[in-house]
Amino acid sequence: MNMQAIWNDTVIAESDETVVVEGNHYFPFNSIKKEYFQKTDQTTICGWKGMANYYSVIINGKTNKDCAWYYVDPNDAATKIKGMIAFWNGVKVK
Repeated sequence: MNMQAIWNDTVIAESDETVVVEGNHYFPFNSIKKEYFQKTDQTTICGWKGMANYYSVIINGKTNKDCAWYYVDPNDAATKIKGMIAFWNGVKVK
């Protein structure tokens, strides 16, 4: 099923190969529109997935700070989301 991540009326990722973990669709990195993404210094720790890193998304001068996250080196229990990215904070996935 083809899934899209949309923010500010713009498709920022699209794939038919998403993986659902804890209700979040993780998109392959090669499915994101890289021109909208900017790495941030934000990190968080998940007890079973590991350390997450974040991107902000910038479209038409508007920024959605730290709205996308990914695991560079996920724990063994979460290897299926390595190389994938998920969204929150107003990004619609459908």
